[in-house]
Amino acid sequence: MISSQKKVLIIDYKLGNLFSVHQALTNIGLNVNITSNADEIEFADAIVLPGVGAFNDAMNNLDDLKLINPIKKFIESDKPFLGICLGLQLLFSESEEFGQSKGLGIVKGKVKRFNNFNVNGETRKVPQIGWNQIKKSVGRTWENTPLNGLKEGEFMYFVHSFYVLPEEPVSLSQTNYDGHNYVSSIQRNKLFACQFHPEKSAMEGLKIYDNWAKLNNLK
Repeated sequence: MISSQKKVLIIDYKLGNLFSVHQALTNIGLNVNITSNADEIEFADAIVLPGVGAFNDAMNNLDDLKLINPIKKFIESDKPFLGICLGLQLLFSESEEFGQSKGLGIVKGKVKRFNNFNVNGETRKVPQIGWNQIKKSVGRTWENTPLNGLKEGEFMYFVHSFYVLPEEPVSLSQTNYDGHNYVSSIQRNKLFACQFHPEKSAMEGLKIYDNWAKLNNLK
């Protein structure tokens, strides 16, 4: 049962299946709609940017749908924002996928590809697909964040070949994939974004969505 009339929008830019994210957010009691309409964004109480696919395709689709400026204005106004997987990467200045591709530039930094070999010279499987642990970033607490109440080393579900490299202090959690430490979630004010998929991460993943909703008075 929906316990809040606050409007949460999932941005549909024609990449990835949005159903599982919509279902997870609905299951925790949020009033959720899916839209590609740029005019609706400014009237939302919160927006969610999911996605799986190529960075450059995503930016082109956002541009074609005239969604880039409304999303940037929404985030800059410090309204609640949730980015998932590709939705995290798109926040950054640029990606090295298929050469250099310009991102939204909300967070200073780059998106880089995992090296095909680990530090021992052994082949690293890319993409990373499956469960992996998240741990607190140095100097960060998870209290009063969407990760509140999760244990150190909690397992989340990942599917990705690229990772974010922030150039500002936004890192909330880190993950080690075959010897490579990287940032797996970020937070700045009311912006939260994660490389993993909470909607595919069982009850602990739903807890993240629920924490995010409660922190932002969406329910």
